[in-house]
Amino acid sequence: MKKMIHIFGARQNNLKNVSLNIPKHQIVVFTGVSGSGKSSLVFETIGAEAQRQINETQDSFTRNRLKHMGHADVDKIENLNVPVIIDQKPLSGSIRSTVGTATDIYASLRLLFSRLGEPFVGYSQVFSFNHPDGMCPQCEGTGLENTLDIYKILDQEKSLNEHAILFPTYQPQAWRWQRYAYSGYFDLNKKLKDYTKNEWDLLLYAPQHKPKNPTKDWKKTALYEGLVTRFERNFMRGQAQEKNRYKARLDKIIDTKTCSLCHGQRLKQQTLKCKIHHKNIAECTSLSIQELIQFIDDIHAPKYDVLLHEIKQKLQHLLLVGLSYLSLDRVTTTLSGGESQRIKMVKHLGNSLVDLMYIFDEPSVGLHPHDLENIIQIIKQLRDKGNTILLVEHDPDLIKIADHIIDVGPKSGIHGGEIVYEGSFKKLKYANTLTGQFFAQEKALKAHPRVFKDVISIQHANMFNLKDISVNIPKNVLTVVTGVAGSGKSTLIGKVLLAQYPEAKLINQSAIMASIRSNLLTYLDLSDHIRHQFAQANHVSMKLFSYNSEGACPHCKGLGIEKVELAFLDDIEIVCEVCHGTGYKPEVLKYQYQNKNITEVMKMTVEEASHFFQETKIQDKLQLLIDLGLDYLSLGQRLSTLSGGERQRLKLTKELKQNGHIIILDEPSTGLHPSDTFKLIELLNYMVDQGNTVITIEHNLDIMTQADWIIDIGPFAGREGGELIFSGYPKDLIRTAKSLTGKYLAQYLK
Repeated sequence: MKKMIHIFGARQNNLKNVSLNIPKHQIVVFTGVSGSGKSSLVFETIGAEAQRQINETQDSFTRNRLKHMGHADVDKIENLNVPVIIDQKPLSGSIRSTVGTATDIYASLRLLFSRLGEPFVGYSQVFSFNHPDGMCPQCEGTGLENTLDIYKILDQEKSLNEHAILFPTYQPQAWRWQRYAYSGYFDLNKKLKDYTKNEWDLLLYAPQHKPKNPTKDWKKTALYEGLVTRFERNFMRGQAQEKNRYKARLDKIIDTKTCSLCHGQRLKQQTLKCKIHHKNIAECTSLSIQELIQFIDDIHAPKYDVLLHEIKQKLQHLLLVGLSYLSLDRVTTTLSGGESQRIKMVKHLGNSLVDLMYIFDEPSVGLHPHDLENIIQIIKQLRDKGNTILLVEHDPDLIKIADHIIDVGPKSGIHGGEIVYEGSFKKLKYANTLTGQFFAQEKALKAHPRVFKDVISIQHANMFNLKDISVNIPKNVLTVVTGVAGSGKSTLIGKVLLAQYPEAKLINQSAIMASIRSNLLTYLDLSDHIRHQFAQANHVSMKLFSYNSEGACPHCKGLGIEKVELAFLDDIEIVCEVCHGTGYKPEVLKYQYQNKNITEVMKMTVEEASHFFQETKIQDKLQLLIDLGLDYLSLGQRLSTLSGGERQRLKLTKELKQNGHIIILDEPSTGLHPSDTFKLIELLNYMVDQGNTVITIEHNLDIMTQADWIIDIGPFAGREGGELIFSGYPKDLIRTAKSLTGKYLAQYLK
């Protein structure tokens, strides 16, 4: 009899009292539309409960420093394994965290240089840019130096009494302003432009000291220091918390550039003189993974074969997961969610642990079908070692490898949360579910691609790995740009095209510039409208229904959460114990609109809200989200919690009514179920019909089939990419022997 994980009565989020058995030592794929409940079941129920139980085996000292996992809303789970959760959350860290440090390859390289490098300059720590023995003294190991332009926050036409210092806490009577006003150095009514050289020096550059003749209001223990001196201490060398609080204002006055001493290589000059085969350690980390493997291959030192083999094996693992184009000096905070996930995956390739439960969150994200083959082999190897694999996935190629499929649905939000199919892949296409219907459909190219008259011309593109590419992109059609990860397609379209045609609009998956308080309603400009409805219905002030104003919970200041900083560990967020996460004062919740209070409205999904509100302005904006497959999001959902794909589709709402534009989308299908991908294709076609030129960078084969024109870059990644492989109609791509994309598209159509 097969060993099983037994789940009884799972009710997390929208799950409807789900009970099921999950076979162990198999690849189990969870499918279903976005918002159906897959993540609620796999991550927030199974993964969270397994992690919580592991945490509880630790002593209290350790437990208090681990991320707090609440009890999942489930009656019981039996036969859980130790979990390894490999998600798409960005790798934590700062500018000091690189691909090399995150994978431990840099530690091995440091050891290699301390043994083989010439001239000998010291042991391993002198090659660390995070250690005082190794870091460049000028940039302290960051490779960057900051310069302060203090004049950007000084209004020289004003005096100190007239708010001449344009920065928070420096307005008249504020505590920092008092240090300057009461120092006795300045005439408070004198305009800054009339200051003498001595007064400017005192205002800007004076070191900490006690003023000789302060006013009577000066605090006895206080010290005076110039603005530049203070800013450098507080914001350029100070605590991260202080920098983050004023980040938006500081970005305007602090310029960042490459360190003029180490030229971005982060290390002391003496360390950089130590070389192997004419390269120092910083030059090695700037090579692509493929180039670094070749460098290691060329080192002949039998005494250190074990170390060389270890380095090469770890680099080969990065190749396996499709990251050959990365370099070890790449800062981890610049990686995409998919890249972060694959680096986390690398850490587990060499271990010999068995009977673990690996949980993956869409490992196909950002991968060309060619790269996906390697991921499939890795997942199968992990299973064959005796582990249980749980995959949340939309990609057909990964769904096909499942030993067992669990389809969650039938739809999203309140219409999801049920198990609608369990069984083999072969029988899935006969199931009456959205996933089953997709696999039952015949796949075909667009019958009548659009014809075009005019083109956008890119000439002699040579940036990064591009090899003198000249290509014409048709106007007023849907063009899909393809190629393996790292082939150069994002460079060609996202950088070169944008540089040559700055009027083009790039809609990518980057974070939306907003505060932690920003949510779906604020982004759609509907917050005031809904607050007005509540205020009118209850004859009270609108401000009561804002958690940024009078309605804010006094304990958490309207955030709904309390953030706990844990120094070397990730920060954790806990729900506010006063407002229970709503962000509102308890008394605000007594006011209702159509029998719902403000919190109940904020918890509504987009789809629920589209039935609740009848106003045209609200209906139109919510319908756009429904058309983009975002009907499951809640109105009050914080923008910071959205995935990259969700953020991109949300940004797209701003462009749907535009015409005559060049619009670039970077993998808009990320995170979409195949049924929602077809909704996206309809929207892309609508944008073209409105008179726009739409260019999408994509790996999704369904979107390729519906393209009017395809441009393929390759053939491989990094130095082995950067060539124009194909430009033309999709029907001709599948006959192009050199194109990897053509090969997989032909297979897909069969």
